[in-house]
Formats: sequence, C-alpha cells, structure tokens
Amino acid sequence: MVKTASTMLPLGTQAPNFELSDVVTGQTISLSSFAEKPLLVMFICQHCPFVKHVKSELASLGKDYASSNVGIIAISSNDINKYPHDAPEQLKAMAEEAGFLFPVCFDESQEVAKTYTAACTPDFFLFDADQKLVYRGQLDDSRPSNGIPVTGKDLRAAIDALLAGKSVNSDQKPSIGCNIKWKPGNEPSYYS
Repeated sequence: MVKTASTMLPLGTQAPNFELSDVVTGQTISLSSFAEKPLLVMFICQHCPFVKHVKSELASLGKDYASSNVGIIAISSNDINKYPHDAPEQLKAMAEEAGFLFPVCFDESQEVAKTYTAACTPDFFLFDADQKLVYRGQLDDSRPSNGIPVTGKDLRAAIDALLAGKSVNSDQKPSIGCNIKWKPGNEPSYYS
C-alpha cells in the first residue's frame, strides 16, 4: 500500500470540464450537469484500502447533503487492465452496496484525473457555484489503522461554510491514499 498525497491544486482554479457515464444508471454526467451549484468531485476506486476505510462516510455525505444545493460526483480513473476490481461493473456493485446517492463514473482515458491533477484515492475537490476551487484535501484525519474515527470533519466543514455563504478555511491538509493506477506511459507530469 503506497501512500500518496494529493497535489493541492491552487485554490480558485476553475473546475475542468468532464463528460462521463454513470456506472449505475448509464446516464451521461458532465460539469454542466452541476451548473450554478457547488460541486464536490471525489476520485475514488473500489479496491483501495483508504477508500474502503471511508466508504461509509462517503455514503453518509451523499445522504446528508442530498437535500442541499451541493452536487456530488465520484470518479474512478484506475487502469482496469492491471486492476480489474476497479472496472465499471465492480464500481457499480460498490455504489449499490454502499448506497451511494451520487453518480459514480469511470474515467477510462484517465484524462479527467489529469485535468483535476488527481493523485490518490480518495482525492477531494470542492468547487463553489461559480465552479472555482474552494477546498482540496483530506476528508478528515482518519487513516486505516490509525485509530482515529472517520467523521469527514474537514470536508464537511468546507461544505457547510460554502452553503452558509462563508469563506472556506484555506488551511487545508492534503488527502492521503493509494496512488491512482496510471496506464503504462500515461503518468502525468505532476505525478512522481
């Protein structure tokens, strides 16, 4: 299990466009699907121990903010040739088993992960209603085996501040997780 930190994309960055298929419904989901509302983009996968550790909290986030104006999408970008557990049918099974209320999409080309500078799973990016980045970093301080409860406190504080019309605290800690499994020769320049 290789620990990789998120890249900490500069705050204020405009949300990169994407157009992907939801593995559960088959519906096409794009950045414009979330126009004029805050958006949480989460890079996850099915097999990562870090994602498995927080999977229930991700489901809770979806339920807790379902009636709010926040859009949520999860994206998996792993190379399924080497990691077949992250194939769309496996992602669909995970989404259904966990009770995710948000779309889970598969980024086969890995281009969406690159445009977001996603580096690990899980990796979180929260954008305001103008699609400007206001938070990137960890869900909370919990990691597999560190004994700290999973609460989502860091990400929830950012979402709650955004919904309340307040500034999101710019003191943000990187997410830590498994590295995104890039296809051979497809590793982005920011990834080391």
